[in-house]
This record gives sequence, C-alpha cells and structure tokens, in this order.
Amino acid sequence: MVTKIFSRFSNNIAIDLGTANSLVYVQNKGIVINEPSVVALNKKTGQILAIGEEAKKMVGRTPAYIVATRPLINGVVSDFDVTEQMLRYFIGKVNRNKFLLAPRPRVIVGIPYGVTEVEKRAVCDAAKNAGARDVFLIEEPMAAAIGARLDGQEAGGNCIIDIGGGITEVAVISLGGRVTAK
Repeated sequence: MVTKIFSRFSNNIAIDLGTANSLVYVQNKGIVINEPSVVALNKKTGQILAIGEEAKKMVGRTPAYIVATRPLINGVVSDFDVTEQMLRYFIGKVNRNKFLLAPRPRVIVGIPYGVTEVEKRAVCDAAKNAGARDVFLIEEPMAAAIGARLDGQEAGGNCIIDIGGGITEVAVISLGGRVTAK
C-alpha cells in the first residue's frame, strides 16, 4: 500500500547515456531532456562547473584550467565520478518540481551490446549514487526496437540499426529477444 502511494509521487525514468548526447524520458511525459554529454571541470579544484548545454557553451571560451570532458567513450563509462554527477544533474532536473520528500525514481539505462559486467556495474552504481531507487539495464538495440514499437514477439526477425555519436550497433530481434548483434 505504501509503495503504491509513493509511486504516485515518483517518476519512472529512462536514460540514454550517449557519447555525444544524453536523453531522458519520463513515463507519461515523453523526452524531457536532450542535452550534450559534456561536463565542464575546473582542473585545479576538480569542481564541476556546468553540465550539458551550459558546458557545451563554455567550450573554447574558458581559461586553460577549465576543460570540457565527455564522461563516456563509445557508449561506455570512462569517468565514473563525472558520469555520476551528470546523472545526478539529469535526475535532479526531472525531479525539480517534485515534493521535497518524494521517493527516488526508478531508472532504466540503455547500455551498448557486449559491455562487460564491470561496465554494467559502473552504470548501475553511478545511477544509484545519483539518486535512483532501482536501476535496470537494457541493451540499446532492444530499447530502440521498443521505442520504434516493433513487434519483437513474432517469429520473423527485425533488424535494428542504432547509430550513435560514438558507436553504431546492429541487432536482429525475434521472439522477444536478441538473436544476434554486432
């Protein structure tokens, strides 16, 4: 009963952490964030100065000790702490208008096909540390098939090509699962 009540105040969020851009989808609202996967850092202090669109605007307009970094390479977390801060920013932006004591959101994050268990764990830990209540992972080609509303339950195959800023994946989906992917 308490879970049902809390779930009314919580968001279900899907995050596409991309090498070039990140998107955040909120259930019943659609895509609410589409920003560059860029973080501006002060190299002297390690302080994060800006994330997303604001960080991208700073590129080339700051002193040498302020750098713009992309925390994902080829769709995989390359800087855990910066990725966590970027996720915290996105989750916070989505929950900005929620009650102060609103429950943490459930989050599903797209990951490239073939990532290692360590890389999966890094994404889960970063999302939980950023404020997610529960974290679920989905392979990006499967997420693309769901987003395209393809009927992956039938015996015939569907070819999915997911072209991203850092990685392109091709997968065949059939009978509710991935048959093959590259």
